[in-house]
Amino acid sequence: MVVHANLLALASSLTEAWHSRVVGQAAGANLKVVRMDGRGYAEESHAFDEALLVLKGQMNLQIGTAVTRVGAGEVYIVSAGVPHAVAEGSHGTLVIIDGGA
Repeated sequence: MVVHANLLALASSLTEAWHSRVVGQAAGANLKVVRMDGRGYAEESHAFDEALLVLKGQMNLQIGTAVTRVGAGEVYIVSAGVPHAVAEGSHGTLVIIDGGA
C-alpha cells in the first residue's frame, strides 16, 4: 500500500479535536494525526514508546509536575509506561507515531 497525505490538511478536516486518525503504518508503527484545540488531554500511559511530533502550533506536554513546550518541527519521545498528559494551551497539528491500535 502507498500512502501520500497532506497531514496539515487532514488535521484541519477533522471535526473533533483530540480524536486521532490513523494515516498508515510503517515498520509496525501507526502514524496518526491529531488536531489540538487549546484544551488539555487527560493523563495516559502506554505499553509502547510514543513519538509526539508537532507539525504546526505547540503542545504543552506534562510529565509529573513538569510541563515542556514542544514547538513546530520538534518531537518528544515518551518511553513506554511513562504517564503523560497534554496541558491546556496546546494547539495546532500533532503527529503521533506509536505501536498501539
